[in-house]
Amino acid sequence: MLHIKGFRVALLSIFLLSLLGVQLNAKAEKQTVYVIPIEKNVEQGLASFLSRSLQDAKEAHADHIILDINTPGGLVKSAIDIADLITESEIPVTAYVNKRALSAGAYIALQADNIYMAPGGKMGAAAIIDGKGNAADQKAESLWLAEMEDAAVKNNRDPKYALAMADPDIDAKEVGAPKGDLLTLNADKAIDVGYSEGNADNLSVLVKKLGFEKAHISYAKESLAEKTARWLTNPVIVPILLTIAFLGLTVELFSPGVGIPGTIGFIALLLFFYGHLAAGLAGYETVLLFIAGVILILLEIFLPGGIIGLLGLGAIIASLFLAAGSFTVMAVSLLIASAVSITAFILLTRVLGKRMKFFKKLILNDSTNTESGYVSNQTRTDLIGKVGVTFTPLRPAGTVIIDDERLDVVSEGSFTEKDKKVKVIKVEGSRIVVREI
Repeated sequence: MLHIKGFRVALLSIFLLSLLGVQLNAKAEKQTVYVIPIEKNVEQGLASFLSRSLQDAKEAHADHIILDINTPGGLVKSAIDIADLITESEIPVTAYVNKRALSAGAYIALQADNIYMAPGGKMGAAAIIDGKGNAADQKAESLWLAEMEDAAVKNNRDPKYALAMADPDIDAKEVGAPKGDLLTLNADKAIDVGYSEGNADNLSVLVKKLGFEKAHISYAKESLAEKTARWLTNPVIVPILLTIAFLGLTVELFSPGVGIPGTIGFIALLLFFYGHLAAGLAGYETVLLFIAGVILILLEIFLPGGIIGLLGLGAIIASLFLAAGSFTVMAVSLLIASAVSITAFILLTRVLGKRMKFFKKLILNDSTNTESGYVSNQTRTDLIGKVGVTFTPLRPAGTVIIDDERLDVVSEGSFTEKDKKVKVIKVEGSRIVVREI
Protein backbone atom coordinates (compact mmCIF):
# COMPACT_ATOMS: atom_id res chain seq x y z
CA MET A 1 0.00 0.00 0.00
CA LEU A 2 2.78 2.36 0.95
CA HIS A 3 4.56 1.34 -2.22
CA ILE A 4 1.53 2.33 -4.35
CA LYS A 5 1.16 5.63 -2.49
CA GLY A 6 4.84 6.42 -3.05
CA PHE A 7 4.46 5.64 -6.72
CA ARG A 8 1.54 8.07 -7.01
CA VAL A 9 3.56 10.80 -5.29
CA ALA A 10 6.41 10.23 -7.73
CA LEU A 11 4.05 10.47 -10.70
CA LEU A 12 2.53 13.67 -9.32
CA SER A 13 6.00 15.16 -8.81
CA ILE A 14 7.00 14.32 -12.37
CA PHE A 15 3.78 15.88 -13.66
CA LEU A 16 4.31 19.07 -11.67
CA LEU A 17 7.93 19.32 -12.78
CA SER A 18 6.87 18.89 -16.41
CA LEU A 19 4.36 21.71 -16.00
CA LEU A 20 7.07 23.86 -14.47
CA GLY A 21 9.34 23.07 -17.41
CA VAL A 22 6.61 24.09 -19.85
CA GLN A 23 6.14 27.35 -17.97
CA LEU A 24 9.89 28.00 -17.94
CA ASN A 25 10.09 27.31 -21.68
CA ALA A 26 7.11 29.58 -22.29
CA LYS A 27 8.80 32.27 -20.26
CA ALA A 28 12.02 31.85 -22.22
CA GLU A 29 10.10 32.05 -25.49
CA LYS A 30 8.55 35.32 -24.35
CA GLN A 31 11.95 36.98 -23.92
CA THR A 32 12.47 39.96 -26.21
CA VAL A 33 15.65 41.57 -27.47
CA TYR A 34 15.18 45.05 -28.91
CA VAL A 35 17.66 46.17 -31.60
CA ILE A 36 18.05 49.92 -32.17
CA PRO A 37 20.23 51.19 -35.05
CA ILE A 38 22.65 54.07 -34.37
CA GLU A 39 23.55 55.00 -37.92
CA LYS A 40 24.80 57.96 -39.94
CA ASN A 41 25.56 61.24 -38.17
CA VAL A 42 24.83 61.74 -34.50
CA GLU A 43 22.36 64.66 -34.32
CA GLN A 44 19.23 65.59 -32.44
CA GLY A 45 16.98 63.67 -34.80
CA LEU A 46 18.82 60.50 -33.77
CA ALA A 47 18.39 61.41 -30.09
CA SER A 48 14.63 61.79 -30.59
CA PHE A 49 14.46 58.45 -32.43
CA LEU A 50 16.41 56.71 -29.66
CA SER A 51 14.18 58.23 -26.99
CA ARG A 52 11.08 56.90 -28.73
CA SER A 53 12.69 53.49 -29.35
CA LEU A 54 13.77 53.06 -25.72
CA GLN A 55 10.24 53.87 -24.61
CA ASP A 56 8.87 51.31 -27.09
CA ALA A 57 11.30 48.71 -25.70
CA LYS A 58 10.13 49.45 -22.18
CA GLU A 59 6.47 49.14 -23.15
CA ALA A 60 7.23 45.86 -24.93
CA HIS A 61 8.87 44.56 -21.70
CA ALA A 62 12.11 43.90 -23.57
CA ASP A 63 14.72 41.89 -21.66
CA HIS A 64 17.72 43.37 -23.45
CA ILE A 65 18.57 46.21 -25.81
CA ILE A 66 21.25 46.08 -28.50
CA LEU A 67 22.52 49.31 -30.04
CA ASP A 68 23.64 48.46 -33.58
CA ILE A 69 26.27 51.19 -34.05
CA ASN A 70 27.77 52.34 -37.33
CA THR A 71 28.44 56.09 -37.22
CA PRO A 72 31.28 58.52 -38.00
CA GLY A 73 30.20 60.73 -35.09
CA GLY A 74 28.39 64.04 -34.90
CA LEU A 75 27.21 66.70 -32.48
CA VAL A 76 28.47 66.65 -28.89
CA LYS A 77 25.19 67.92 -27.44
CA SER A 78 23.21 65.18 -29.18
CA ALA A 79 25.72 62.54 -28.06
CA ILE A 80 25.38 63.68 -24.45
CA ASP A 81 21.57 63.58 -24.73
CA ILE A 82 21.81 60.03 -26.09
CA ALA A 83 24.21 59.06 -23.28
CA ASP A 84 21.69 60.28 -20.71
CA LEU A 85 18.96 58.18 -22.33
CA ILE A 86 21.12 55.04 -22.21
CA THR A 87 22.15 55.66 -18.61
CA GLU A 88 18.52 56.11 -17.54
CA SER A 89 17.42 52.88 -19.23
CA GLU A 90 16.23 50.22 -16.79
CA ILE A 91 16.86 47.55 -19.43
CA PRO A 92 20.44 46.21 -19.89
CA VAL A 93 22.11 47.68 -22.98
CA THR A 94 24.77 46.15 -25.21
CA ALA A 95 26.61 48.19 -27.84
CA TYR A 96 27.40 46.29 -31.03
CA VAL A 97 30.08 48.15 -32.98
CA ASN A 98 29.01 47.01 -36.41
CA LYS A 99 31.96 48.45 -38.35
CA ARG A 100 32.46 51.95 -36.85
CA ALA A 101 31.86 53.82 -33.60
CA LEU A 102 33.97 56.89 -34.18
CA SER A 103 34.05 60.22 -32.35
CA ALA A 104 30.63 60.73 -30.71
CA GLY A 105 29.85 57.12 -31.68
CA ALA A 106 32.67 55.86 -29.42
CA TYR A 107 31.28 57.94 -26.55
CA ILE A 108 27.83 56.42 -27.09
CA ALA A 109 29.26 52.87 -27.17
CA LEU A 110 31.05 53.45 -23.86
CA GLN A 111 27.69 54.15 -22.19
CA ALA A 112 26.55 50.54 -22.70
CA ASP A 113 26.81 47.80 -20.09
CA ASN A 114 28.59 45.56 -22.63
CA ILE A 115 30.43 46.17 -25.88
CA TYR A 116 30.83 43.64 -28.69
CA MET A 117 32.46 44.35 -32.04
CA ALA A 118 32.11 42.97 -35.53
CA PRO A 119 35.32 41.71 -37.19
CA GLY A 120 37.03 44.75 -38.66
CA GLY A 121 35.13 47.07 -36.35
CA LYS A 122 36.76 50.25 -35.06
CA MET A 123 36.09 52.48 -32.07
CA GLY A 124 37.78 55.78 -31.14
CA ALA A 125 39.12 58.94 -32.84
CA ALA A 126 36.93 61.06 -30.58
CA ALA A 127 38.68 64.44 -30.56
CA ILE A 128 36.22 67.32 -30.32
CA ILE A 129 36.16 69.86 -33.17
CA ASP A 130 34.14 72.99 -33.92
CA GLY A 131 31.75 73.57 -36.80
CA LYS A 132 34.63 74.56 -39.10
CA GLY A 133 36.60 71.37 -38.45
CA ASN A 134 39.17 73.05 -36.21
CA ALA A 135 40.12 71.99 -32.68
CA ALA A 136 37.54 73.13 -30.16
CA ASP A 137 38.32 75.71 -27.49
CA GLN A 138 39.87 74.63 -24.19
CA LYS A 139 36.62 74.84 -22.23
CA ALA A 140 34.72 72.58 -24.62
CA GLU A 141 37.66 70.16 -24.82
CA SER A 142 37.88 69.91 -21.03
CA LEU A 143 34.18 69.10 -20.76
CA TRP A 144 34.43 66.46 -23.47
CA LEU A 145 37.43 64.75 -21.86
CA ALA A 146 35.55 64.61 -18.56
CA GLU A 147 32.57 63.03 -20.34
CA MET A 148 34.77 60.41 -22.01
CA GLU A 149 36.50 59.56 -18.73
CA ASP A 150 33.20 59.24 -16.83
CA ALA A 151 31.76 57.01 -19.56
CA ALA A 152 34.64 54.55 -19.10
CA VAL A 153 34.75 54.65 -15.30
CA LYS A 154 31.05 54.05 -14.70
CA ASN A 155 31.24 50.75 -16.61
CA ASN A 156 34.53 49.63 -15.03
CA ARG A 157 36.74 50.32 -18.04
CA ASP A 158 40.22 51.82 -17.88
CA PRO A 159 39.68 55.57 -18.49
CA LYS A 160 43.16 55.96 -19.97
CA TYR A 161 42.04 54.55 -23.32
CA ALA A 162 38.86 56.62 -23.44
CA LEU A 163 40.96 59.73 -22.85
CA ALA A 164 43.49 58.61 -25.47
CA MET A 165 40.64 58.49 -27.99
CA ALA A 166 39.95 62.20 -27.42
CA ASP A 167 43.34 63.63 -26.39
CA PRO A 168 46.48 63.13 -28.52
CA ASP A 169 48.64 64.07 -25.51
CA ILE A 170 47.78 60.75 -23.82
CA ASP A 171 50.44 58.11 -24.50
CA ALA A 172 48.90 54.74 -25.39
CA LYS A 173 51.72 53.30 -27.48
CA GLU A 174 51.00 49.79 -26.17
CA VAL A 175 47.89 49.78 -28.37
CA GLY A 176 49.41 51.69 -31.28
CA ALA A 177 48.67 55.28 -30.24
CA PRO A 178 51.84 57.02 -29.01
CA LYS A 179 51.70 60.59 -27.79
CA GLY A 180 50.55 62.84 -30.63
CA ASP A 181 48.10 60.31 -32.09
CA LEU A 182 44.45 59.69 -31.29
CA LEU A 183 43.58 56.14 -30.25
CA THR A 184 41.34 54.02 -32.45
CA LEU A 185 40.80 50.45 -31.23
CA ASN A 186 40.16 47.57 -33.59
CA ALA A 187 38.13 44.56 -32.48
CA ASP A 188 41.08 42.59 -31.07
CA LYS A 189 42.73 45.51 -29.27
CA ALA A 190 39.40 46.44 -27.72
CA ILE A 191 39.26 42.97 -26.16
CA ASP A 192 42.87 43.25 -24.96
CA VAL A 193 42.23 46.49 -23.04
CA GLY A 194 38.88 45.36 -21.66
CA TYR A 195 36.74 47.62 -23.80
CA SER A 196 35.01 44.76 -25.60
CA GLU A 197 33.56 41.54 -24.25
CA GLY A 198 34.18 39.78 -27.55
CA ASN A 199 33.59 39.67 -31.28
CA ALA A 200 30.40 38.72 -33.10
CA ASP A 201 30.11 38.17 -36.84
CA ASN A 202 26.54 39.42 -36.91
CA LEU A 203 23.55 40.21 -34.71
CA SER A 204 22.36 36.59 -34.62
CA VAL A 205 25.70 35.45 -33.22
CA LEU A 206 25.64 38.29 -30.70
CA VAL A 207 22.15 37.39 -29.50
CA LYS A 208 23.31 33.81 -28.85
CA LYS A 209 26.40 35.01 -26.98
CA LEU A 210 24.16 37.10 -24.77
CA GLY A 211 22.11 34.00 -23.94
CA PHE A 212 18.94 34.90 -25.82
CA GLU A 213 18.88 32.06 -28.36
CA LYS A 214 15.11 31.64 -28.11
CA ALA A 215 14.25 35.29 -27.61
CA HIS A 216 12.07 37.27 -29.99
CA ILE A 217 14.14 39.88 -31.86
CA SER A 218 12.38 43.19 -32.43
CA TYR A 219 13.94 45.84 -34.67
CA ALA A 220 13.29 49.54 -34.12
CA LYS A 221 12.62 51.39 -37.36
CA GLU A 222 12.55 55.08 -38.08
CA SER A 223 9.22 56.48 -39.19
CA LEU A 224 9.06 58.65 -42.31
CA ALA A 225 8.72 61.74 -40.09
CA GLU A 226 11.80 60.73 -38.08
CA LYS A 227 13.84 60.08 -41.23
CA THR A 228 12.79 63.46 -42.62
CA ALA A 229 13.58 65.21 -39.33
CA ARG A 230 17.03 63.60 -39.17
CA TRP A 231 17.78 64.69 -42.74
CA LEU A 232 16.52 68.25 -42.21
CA THR A 233 18.49 68.70 -38.97
CA ASN A 234 21.71 67.31 -40.41
CA PRO A 235 24.56 69.83 -39.82
CA VAL A 236 25.28 69.77 -43.56
CA ILE A 237 21.65 70.36 -44.61
CA VAL A 238 20.88 73.20 -42.16
CA PRO A 239 23.20 75.79 -43.81
CA ILE A 240 21.91 74.74 -47.24
CA LEU A 241 18.29 75.29 -46.18
CA LEU A 242 19.03 78.68 -44.63
CA THR A 243 21.09 79.76 -47.64
CA ILE A 244 18.23 78.84 -49.99
CA ALA A 245 15.78 80.69 -47.73
CA PHE A 246 17.85 83.87 -47.44
CA LEU A 247 18.84 83.85 -51.12
CA GLY A 248 15.25 83.26 -52.27
CA LEU A 249 13.89 86.10 -50.15
CA THR A 250 16.70 88.42 -51.31
CA VAL A 251 15.99 87.77 -54.99
CA GLU A 252 12.25 88.18 -54.28
CA LEU A 253 12.92 91.84 -53.39
CA PHE A 254 13.76 92.38 -57.06
CA SER A 255 10.82 90.37 -58.44
CA PRO A 256 7.40 91.77 -59.38
CA GLY A 257 4.49 90.17 -57.54
CA VAL A 258 4.93 86.96 -55.57
CA GLY A 259 7.58 85.10 -57.52
CA ILE A 260 9.26 81.72 -57.55
CA PRO A 261 12.36 82.84 -55.56
CA GLY A 262 10.26 84.02 -52.61
CA THR A 263 8.16 80.87 -52.68
CA ILE A 264 11.25 78.66 -52.67
CA GLY A 265 12.76 80.68 -49.82
CA PHE A 266 9.55 80.40 -47.79
CA ILE A 267 9.40 76.62 -48.37
CA ALA A 268 13.03 76.29 -47.22
CA LEU A 269 12.16 78.09 -43.98
CA LEU A 270 9.12 75.85 -43.50
CA LEU A 271 11.31 72.76 -43.94
CA PHE A 272 13.86 74.12 -41.46
CA PHE A 273 11.29 74.67 -38.73
CA TYR A 274 9.38 71.45 -39.50
CA GLY A 275 12.54 69.37 -39.16
CA HIS A 276 13.50 70.99 -35.87
CA LEU A 277 9.95 70.71 -34.52
CA ALA A 278 9.74 67.02 -35.45
CA ALA A 279 13.17 66.35 -33.94
CA GLY A 280 12.09 67.96 -30.68
CA LEU A 281 14.65 70.75 -30.99
CA ALA A 282 12.12 73.55 -31.29
CA GLY A 283 8.71 74.28 -29.85
CA TYR A 284 5.87 76.28 -31.35
CA GLU A 285 6.98 79.26 -29.27
CA THR A 286 10.14 79.36 -31.41
CA VAL A 287 8.05 79.55 -34.59
CA LEU A 288 5.89 82.29 -33.03
CA LEU A 289 9.03 84.25 -32.16
CA PHE A 290 10.18 83.99 -35.78
CA ILE A 291 6.77 85.16 -37.07
CA ALA A 292 6.83 88.07 -34.60
CA GLY A 293 10.24 89.06 -35.96
CA VAL A 294 8.96 89.07 -39.55
CA ILE A 295 5.95 91.21 -38.53
CA LEU A 296 8.22 93.72 -36.77
CA ILE A 297 10.42 94.03 -39.87
CA LEU A 298 7.34 94.65 -42.04
CA LEU A 299 6.17 97.30 -39.56
CA GLU A 300 9.55 98.99 -39.93
CA ILE A 301 8.66 99.67 -43.57
CA PHE A 302 5.60 101.69 -42.54
CA LEU A 303 6.98 103.09 -39.27
CA PRO A 304 10.62 103.81 -40.04
CA GLY A 305 12.93 104.56 -37.17
CA GLY A 306 15.23 101.57 -36.92
CA ILE A 307 14.30 100.27 -33.48
CA ILE A 308 11.35 98.13 -34.62
CA GLY A 309 13.43 96.67 -37.44
CA LEU A 310 16.31 95.82 -35.12
CA LEU A 311 13.91 94.15 -32.69
CA GLY A 312 12.47 92.11 -35.57
CA LEU A 313 15.90 91.07 -36.80
CA GLY A 314 16.88 90.12 -33.24
CA ALA A 315 13.72 88.03 -32.84
CA ILE A 316 14.39 86.15 -36.08
CA ILE A 317 18.03 85.41 -35.19
CA ALA A 318 17.02 84.37 -31.65
CA SER A 319 14.36 81.98 -33.01
CA LEU A 320 16.90 80.32 -35.31
CA PHE A 321 19.39 79.82 -32.49
CA LEU A 322 16.66 78.51 -30.17
CA ALA A 323 15.66 75.98 -32.82
CA ALA A 324 19.24 74.85 -33.44
CA GLY A 325 20.70 71.72 -31.94
CA SER A 326 24.12 73.34 -31.88
CA PHE A 327 25.08 76.98 -31.38
CA THR A 328 28.18 76.51 -33.53
CA VAL A 329 26.30 74.87 -36.40
CA MET A 330 23.73 77.66 -36.42
CA ALA A 331 26.38 80.40 -36.23
CA VAL A 332 28.23 78.90 -39.20
CA SER A 333 24.95 78.35 -41.09
CA LEU A 334 23.87 81.97 -40.62
CA LEU A 335 27.32 83.20 -41.63
CA ILE A 336 27.18 81.20 -44.87
CA ALA A 337 23.57 82.19 -45.63
CA SER A 338 24.25 85.87 -44.93
CA ALA A 339 27.42 85.92 -47.03
CA VAL A 340 25.65 84.36 -50.02
CA SER A 341 22.65 86.69 -49.69
CA ILE A 342 24.78 89.84 -49.39
CA THR A 343 26.83 88.76 -52.40
CA ALA A 344 23.63 88.20 -54.40
CA PHE A 345 22.28 91.61 -53.32
CA ILE A 346 25.46 93.38 -54.43
CA LEU A 347 25.50 91.45 -57.71
CA LEU A 348 21.89 92.37 -58.47
CA THR A 349 22.19 96.05 -57.57
CA ARG A 350 25.73 97.01 -58.55
CA VAL A 351 26.55 94.64 -61.39
CA LEU A 352 23.17 93.97 -63.00
CA GLY A 353 21.64 97.32 -62.04
CA LYS A 354 18.45 95.79 -60.67
CA ARG A 355 16.08 97.83 -58.51
CA MET A 356 14.04 96.46 -55.65
CA LYS A 357 10.42 96.10 -56.71
CA PHE A 358 9.10 94.77 -53.41
CA PHE A 359 8.79 98.23 -51.90
CA LYS A 360 7.02 99.57 -54.99
CA LYS A 361 4.12 97.29 -54.05
CA LEU A 362 3.86 99.18 -50.75
CA ILE A 363 4.38 102.74 -52.01
CA LEU A 364 2.09 104.93 -54.16
CA ASN A 365 3.71 105.20 -57.58
CA ASP A 366 1.59 107.98 -59.13
CA SER A 367 3.92 110.76 -60.23
CA THR A 368 2.96 114.37 -59.55
CA ASN A 369 4.78 116.18 -62.32
CA THR A 370 3.83 118.85 -64.81
CA GLU A 371 3.55 116.31 -67.60
CA SER A 372 0.80 114.60 -65.60
CA GLY A 373 -1.06 117.90 -65.13
CA TYR A 374 0.11 118.70 -61.62
CA VAL A 375 1.41 122.09 -60.54
CA SER A 376 3.48 122.41 -57.41
CA ASN A 377 2.14 124.54 -54.59
CA GLN A 378 3.56 128.05 -54.39
CA THR A 379 3.42 130.59 -51.58
CA ARG A 380 0.32 132.70 -52.37
CA THR A 381 0.84 135.75 -50.21
CA ASP A 382 -0.99 137.76 -52.87
CA LEU A 383 -4.25 136.16 -51.70
CA ILE A 384 -4.16 137.76 -48.24
CA GLY A 385 -7.21 140.00 -47.81
CA LYS A 386 -9.06 138.64 -50.85
CA VAL A 387 -12.67 137.49 -50.57
CA GLY A 388 -14.22 134.39 -52.09
CA VAL A 389 -17.07 131.89 -51.77
CA THR A 390 -16.89 128.36 -50.34
CA PHE A 391 -17.31 125.79 -53.10
CA THR A 392 -17.51 122.94 -50.57
CA PRO A 393 -18.17 122.92 -46.83
CA LEU A 394 -15.00 123.59 -44.82
CA ARG A 395 -14.52 120.88 -42.14
CA PRO A 396 -12.19 122.71 -41.56
CA ALA A 397 -10.49 121.91 -44.90
CA GLY A 398 -12.28 122.38 -48.18
CA THR A 399 -12.37 124.34 -51.43
CA VAL A 400 -13.15 128.00 -52.16
CA ILE A 401 -13.36 130.07 -55.34
CA ILE A 402 -11.47 133.35 -55.40
CA ASP A 403 -11.29 135.35 -58.62
CA ASP A 404 -12.58 132.31 -60.56
CA GLU A 405 -9.69 130.19 -59.16
CA ARG A 406 -10.40 127.07 -57.18
CA LEU A 407 -8.18 126.81 -54.09
CA ASP A 408 -7.72 124.31 -51.27
CA VAL A 409 -8.01 126.12 -47.96
CA VAL A 410 -8.46 125.64 -44.21
CA SER A 411 -11.04 127.58 -42.22
CA GLU A 412 -10.10 129.46 -39.06
CA GLY A 413 -13.10 127.93 -37.29
CA SER A 414 -14.26 124.34 -37.11
CA PHE A 415 -16.95 124.36 -39.83
CA THR A 416 -18.14 126.65 -42.62
CA GLU A 417 -21.10 125.83 -44.86
CA LYS A 418 -21.07 125.86 -48.66
CA ASP A 419 -21.73 129.15 -50.54
CA LYS A 420 -20.53 131.32 -47.65
CA LYS A 421 -18.31 134.36 -48.10
CA VAL A 422 -14.82 133.97 -46.69
CA LYS A 423 -11.70 136.11 -46.50
CA VAL A 424 -8.09 135.00 -46.71
CA ILE A 425 -6.41 136.02 -43.45
CA LYS A 426 -3.17 134.06 -43.52
CA VAL A 427 -0.89 132.16 -45.92
CA GLU A 428 1.75 129.77 -44.52
CA GLY A 429 3.63 128.12 -47.35
CA SER A 430 1.01 126.13 -49.24
CA ARG A 431 -1.49 126.45 -46.38
CA ILE A 432 -4.22 129.07 -46.97
CA VAL A 433 -6.34 130.08 -43.96
CA VAL A 434 -9.75 131.75 -44.42
CA ARG A 435 -12.38 133.27 -42.11
CA GLU A 436 -16.14 133.47 -42.69
CA ILE A 437 -17.43 137.03 -43.11
